Amino acid sequence: MGEVVEKITLVNAIDAGMARRGIIKESDVRQVTVDAIVDTGAGPLVITEALRQRLGLEIEREESVFLAGKVPQKCVVAEAVDIRWKDRYTMSRPLVLPEGDETLLGVIPLEDMDLKVNPIDHCLEGAHGDKQLYQVR
Repeated sequence: MGEVVEKITLVNAIDAGMARRGIIKESDVRQVTVDAIVDTGAGPLVITEALRQRLGLEIEREESVFLAGKVPQKCVVAEAVDIRWKDRYTMSRPLVLPEGDETLLGVIPLEDMDLKVNPIDHCLEGAHGDKQLYQVR
């Protein structure tokens, strides 16, 4: 299928909430646009330690995770970020890798934004058309 890379914007969700409440200015909300590898083998959003620091995200907890089928490795989970792709959005608590320089967009945020991979054009597209659908079970 080949690699699919998409631009996403990550926003510190706590900053965004404080801006909505008038506690800080909108211009003080920490955010960054990155090229993310769409990884259907990963569950969550995965970011680097450098990106966590740049967004000002606090560490919530430590987890053991399997990276590419290898032995478990200790990683941290950070505070929530808003993930924005075009006109779609979701919130996620990213897994933070201590090393590396890639952002991975896993299947959990893809599903939440109602997106699927188009393997022909190597891009993301709406799973149910142009509007983000929410599924309630």
